[in-house]
Amino acid sequence: MPNKDNKAGNIDISELKMPEQSIDRRKKQRGQDKLYRFVVGLNIAAWSMLVCALLVFHYARPDFISGVQNYWGIEGREFWSETHLEYLLLLLQACLLMSLVALVLRSRRSRRKTDDFGYNLLVLLIITIVSLTTIYSAV
Repeated sequence: MPNKDNKAGNIDISELKMPEQSIDRRKKQRGQDKLYRFVVGLNIAAWSMLVCALLVFHYARPDFISGVQNYWGIEGREFWSETHLEYLLLLLQACLLMSLVALVLRSRRSRRKTDDFGYNLLVLLIITIVSLTTIYSAV
């Protein structure tokens, strides 16, 4: 139906633009997905925190006094270092939180058939829970 009042004038069809359609995220490569890259970064940060926690654990734990050290009368620390223990617990708790967040985000986002479950996050979660449980029961 033609326009009754021709005030706007003729519209040139070549000037009309179609709205850009967004790419379906299931067809988008995983490397281009910002949330996927964030989860991968969170995963790397959580594993790095576990490695740092292992280093702090080395300095926090009591010294192992062997029979030779006992024979020669070499003293060793028989208690946990309180300052290192606080840092260790903070690192493990942060690692637990980061792995839980990454696991939840990954499970909510993975909708492709080729997406993996993320077993490394599950292993990290189990290691962190066992470590925290052991430390809380030993100290």
